[in-house]
Amino acid sequence: MRQKAKFFLQSLKFRIADFGKYTQKQPHDHHHLIDCCPWIKVRKCHNFKCLQNESKKLISGRNITSQTFSYADLLNTEQENTKSLLINYMDSMERFKKKIEAFYEKYLLTLDSLEMRFGDFVYYEEDGCICRLKLGDGNNCEVLLRLEELSLYNAFVERIRISPGEEYMAASIKTSDSEESTCVIVKLGKNPEVKDFIPNVFSFEWAQDGILLYTCQKNLRCCDVFRTSFGNKKHTECIYTEQDPRFFVDLHCTRDKRFLTINSNSKTTSEVWLVDCHEPWSPPVLVQKRNPGVVYHIEHRNSELYVLTNYGEPAEYKLMKTSVNSCSMKNWQLIYALKRKTKLIDMVMLKDHCVMFLKYCNQLYLSTVSLNDHSVQCFKLPAWACACQLDPQPQDSGSDVCSFQLSSPVHPPRHFIYMLGKSSLYEQAEQEEPVMTDCHMARLEAKSKDGTLVPVTIFYKRNSEDLQKRPLLIHVYGAYGIDLNMNFKAENRMLIEDGWILAYCHVRGGGELGLRWHNDGCLNNKLNGVADLEACIKFLHKLGFSEPASTSLTAYSAGGILAGALCNTNPRLIRAVALQAPFLDILNTMLDVQLPLTIEELEEWGDPSSDDKYMDYIKSYCPYQNIRPQTYPSIIITAYENDQRVPLQGILKYTQRLRRVIMDQRHSRDHGKKIPKIILDVKTGGSHATAFWEDSTTEVAKHLAFLYKELGLGDAGPLN
Repeated sequence: MRQKAKFFLQSLKFRIADFGKYTQKQPHDHHHLIDCCPWIKVRKCHNFKCLQNESKKLISGRNITSQTFSYADLLNTEQENTKSLLINYMDSMERFKKKIEAFYEKYLLTLDSLEMRFGDFVYYEEDGCICRLKLGDGNNCEVLLRLEELSLYNAFVERIRISPGEEYMAASIKTSDSEESTCVIVKLGKNPEVKDFIPNVFSFEWAQDGILLYTCQKNLRCCDVFRTSFGNKKHTECIYTEQDPRFFVDLHCTRDKRFLTINSNSKTTSEVWLVDCHEPWSPPVLVQKRNPGVVYHIEHRNSELYVLTNYGEPAEYKLMKTSVNSCSMKNWQLIYALKRKTKLIDMVMLKDHCVMFLKYCNQLYLSTVSLNDHSVQCFKLPAWACACQLDPQPQDSGSDVCSFQLSSPVHPPRHFIYMLGKSSLYEQAEQEEPVMTDCHMARLEAKSKDGTLVPVTIFYKRNSEDLQKRPLLIHVYGAYGIDLNMNFKAENRMLIEDGWILAYCHVRGGGELGLRWHNDGCLNNKLNGVADLEACIKFLHKLGFSEPASTSLTAYSAGGILAGALCNTNPRLIRAVALQAPFLDILNTMLDVQLPLTIEELEEWGDPSSDDKYMDYIKSYCPYQNIRPQTYPSIIITAYENDQRVPLQGILKYTQRLRRVIMDQRHSRDHGKKIPKIILDVKTGGSHATAFWEDSTTEVAKHLAFLYKELGLGDAGPLN
């Protein structure tokens, strides 16, 4: 649960820092790194050892001593039990891992590597290094920083920012064992020089060469903005502090580089302050005072602010504009409003147009809005596409070309270019892999209990016979207004070839049908998501897609609430469940205000500690609270010891209670009936479902081996 999402709202991207959770105030006497990169001139710093020690501590073993866990012995017992149970899956796991790796190699895919364009260079991460390459010169790659020289273990680059005059680079470095990042400051030039290291940085932007603004994260919360100047004498001061613990602060740089915006957001409300990059020492200027229920984000062009907001009717996003000198809400002028049930996926300002990527009726569209005459052009993207991602765009705000990638759960990313001047969409000629033609995709709608039509996207192998006997894998999320992940995964291609049916249920609580779709599945509407999930599975079975004995369900994070609730309300619909970092004890979590994200989450789930209505309502669907004697599906759960978002204690309690109920039912079962397996795989270290390539393929292979075995399938080859 509580997944970080990017940019303005959870899944809305603006080429800015991730829109995540809030943070607490943190001192700015930052620690610095020491003696790294012998081939780079490095200035001696003083406190890098604290970062090294923290990283080593996390790697070395279980980092759970910060709390007094009464269940420490239970955890040890659970881990020993898991080892003995997983022995039965080891051979299958190895075969699946090799298959998955072969599929990724076949489609020339690896983990996403960070890349950005600035000026005449492309900056990117490759093999643990930050490099830059001059455009048009494919042979002279310059290495700016080697992560291995920083003495951090399992580190990767999360974000890169280049100062306006290309004198400095700031890069955030993160490990898989923690959600905190360290910002590395490098003075560029003929001999790059490491200048400073700032720990626990969440977002950061350059105002000018040598002047950096950043936020710091502590316990998943951000509330302070700092300004640091580099040069002969470093100076740091706090320029903004958010007092409301429901709000999270991050930074964004407008596309024309004129303003940095300080964005303070709760789940439902926004407030933005402007920092003029021409006068970065001046105090931030308020755009519009926070107004409950109104969210907004700011861009800038030609002395005008462009406001993306939900303000006004209909209750979907709108593009508005106002003068920089009169920027309050009463002066906002409407340019373009999304129609109802439309999801805004992404947006970028190019030249004199705004380019929007939209989802309507579960189909992707590209819309361009003229900032001069407000005319709109809309293009339907290829029918097979389910997800889009902007490529690194040129830093020139006058560019008239937008490049992006389209993909689906079974189609690897394909590159496209939209040219504003020609109003034309082009597919790049050289593609890694042709569009999959032996897989059929269908967009369906299931009728939920209250009559609401719920989108379902399914994939299966063409010319498959007897679909009713084929294995079915259901995917669900349904929270925070975030879309279900529809990006390409190699294991999906493997499952299709093995005869599986893949179904993606876009239930209420997610964002697939716009803002209203989210509102209809949060707070006291959360049970709508459970009803939607049940309706989708029954609908598929009725159409002849698989049957309960061959149906499995997978969910991640907050999706675990819906999956766990369905296991309680109608467990006979599914045979096996695979969960990753699932949120299963929501009631006790929301009652504990000492947890990092409880206060923030009140706008999504409600406050059970002060409102009996929410206490009773959350209790009615909480997976842990509603375990009862009945026949459950087999379940495998992957959890993480250092997970700050989903407390491990709740997952342990859920697993123990569920296993106890199953064992109590054991003697009353029909003779010969299979007893469901409950496996909890707790990963030593690790934060909220973050994993490196090797760990990721291992976890996927483990879940697949479990599902194949529990559904009675072989793993040697396709099902015919």
